[in-house]
Amino acid sequence: MAYEDRTYHGVQGAGSDEDAWQPARLLVEKPEDGPTQRENVKVLRELKAKDEDELGGFGWGYIGGGTSRTAAAVLTDALDLGDPDECGMSLIAYPQDDALVALREDFCIDVLSQFCDEWRLGRAAVLRWARGWYVQRGITELPAALRELPPLVDIDV
Repeated sequence: MAYEDRTYHGVQGAGSDEDAWQPARLLVEKPEDGPTQRENVKVLRELKAKDEDELGGFGWGYIGGGTSRTAAAVLTDALDLGDPDECGMSLIAYPQDDALVALREDFCIDVLSQFCDEWRLGRAAVLRWARGWYVQRGITELPAALRELPPLVDIDV
């Protein structure tokens, strides 16, 4: 698959009525360059949490189930792994892949727990973070999207 740049855009749920709960939205957008890049954003698709009605869907800015669901959705999309339930990164489906579950939870801690109500994160940043995660752990079996990145070189400091 050819590299496709995209931006993940998280928006905490907000309704017109302060008392009405609205689920958080996770959009996949085509990035645009320039000073007006956020004015004419093209939404490619919206990622959905399968268990939104039962468990509350996506979340960020903390560490918990909603953050884990967001991490699984962003990582599986960025790494072109397909459905979180089918690749082993899901919170609720089995069997689970130990490395992908650890990747998901570390992404929650390192990245998503730091976000505020609305955020944007480029796919390239997600891929760089994931590549570093694999390298730090000495895991050489990489998802295809990470194998296609330029090779890492040692830098003498």
